[in-house]
Amino acid sequence: MRILFLGDVVGKAGRLAVKQFLPKLKEDLRLDAVLANGENIAGGIGMTCETLDELFAAGVDFVTSGNHVWRHKEIFSRLEKDRRIIRPANYPEGAPGRGHAVLTLKDGRRLAVLNMLGTTYMEPLPCPFRTALDWAELPELADVPVRIVDFHAEATSEKKTMGYALDGKVSAVLGTHTHVQTADAQILPHGTAYLTDLGMCGVEQSSLGMDFEIVLNRFLTKLPAAFKPAKGDISLNGAYMDINESTGQAREIRIIREHCPEWKLERKAEQGG
Repeated sequence: MRILFLGDVVGKAGRLAVKQFLPKLKEDLRLDAVLANGENIAGGIGMTCETLDELFAAGVDFVTSGNHVWRHKEIFSRLEKDRRIIRPANYPEGAPGRGHAVLTLKDGRRLAVLNMLGTTYMEPLPCPFRTALDWAELPELADVPVRIVDFHAEATSEKKTMGYALDGKVSAVLGTHTHVQTADAQILPHGTAYLTDLGMCGVEQSSLGMDFEIVLNRFLTKLPAAFKPAKGDISLNGAYMDINESTGQAREIRIIREHCPEWKLERKAEQGG
């Protein structure tokens, strides 16, 4: 099974990057499924129903999220009823939606997806390791060998440890949240594809997709300030994987990086220049 997983899609620029690059990637890579982390698709933080629909219309099949998923309350009911979107599984009972799901492709094949939130330098949620290990042993997944984990976490050590904890139990452990694509795409000893961070879809020459001048001023003054999505050349980052559908083991993982100045040109047009 050929799967593309896109890193955090940030704001309008990120959605534009997906629209720009995904059609050709689907054709060139002969993709069976496209997944993306969408927790920042609406103005750079959170998601709305409109921006979520835009991502699906662009060709994304399934959306994971993270700690910013709760930003816009309108998404709460969508999390409950739409099987194509999940939130981190280690939020306590009572949180809207679900933390894992099984995606059925058009040809009937299935893959399982789990979303987890790290706890190092982040919210003190229940242990993601115990939650992930329990999920991998669920009886209903016995006949679904292709299993993908989005670990939305801050610390590289926590992400790497999760990769080894699930090695041989899942097909891939892919990190999100830090928005910077790492150079450690690999297949672990027992067949699990691993990447510490998928990177970001959006304006790469920025502070994680946000206007760097506002972020810099916040660092300098320590005063709160509302972030704004950056303007500039757009990029798409993610990872391509080829998974053995019988065993669930990864045959290949490689990073995907695409770049285009279209967003920058659009900005000039808006300014009349």
